[in-house]
Amino acid sequence: MTDDAVPDLRASDADREQVAGILRDALAEGRLDMEEFEERLDATYRARTYGELAPITRDLPAAGVPVPAVSLTKEPAAGSDWSGRIVGGEGSSSWAVAVMSGFQRKGHWTMPRRFTCLAFWGGGEIDLREANFADREVEVNAIAIMGGVDVIVPPGVEVVVRGIGVMGGFDHREEGVPGEPGAPRVVVTGFALWGGVGVQRKLTRAEKLRIREERRQEKLERRAGRRELDGEY
Repeated sequence: MTDDAVPDLRASDADREQVAGILRDALAEGRLDMEEFEERLDATYRARTYGELAPITRDLPAAGVPVPAVSLTKEPAAGSDWSGRIVGGEGSSSWAVAVMSGFQRKGHWTMPRRFTCLAFWGGGEIDLREANFADREVEVNAIAIMGGVDVIVPPGVEVVVRGIGVMGGFDHREEGVPGEPGAPRVVVTGFALWGGVGVQRKLTRAEKLRIREERRQEKLERRAGRRELDGEY
């Protein structure tokens, strides 16, 4: 079926979910950035006809005009491939300082074996959710004096906290969670005086969107199942 064959036919929920699946795969493979993904996903769920859906995935693998009754069964998502994120080398950055100011290390960067940072009357954020790692065990050495440092790690990473606090403290809540096989270990050390070093475990924005889409798909499937049952009676 070509793009011009059925442009005016109304698309179904299954057709829109087929396109959404192609977009999610393209995001995971790096063919789309987050902004493009969100724009196309929004256009997908607003589309009413095949003619509106077809351009959304025309430049992507597995693209084409969706057809009715297509199977939406997909292989289960594979676990995190941590081996691809242990890259060796020296790392993108090994230190940061915030004096009455702030710093951030986030996005796609390489966490070195040891990262040292100082926050004095300021704050810093070390976000490892999308980072690569120079080694299987890395260390964040954080010094917070009347300031704060936040360390954000992705699910699956083991966290060990060894910092010392004087009229300040280190967050130990994420300790004790077993790491996934092959996942890096993040050791948080340092010193906090009238300040604090926090450790949080968060999903990336892309992962949150993926989970939201999976839940949306489950709701659609349940709704379809109820319609089938209603049709039997």
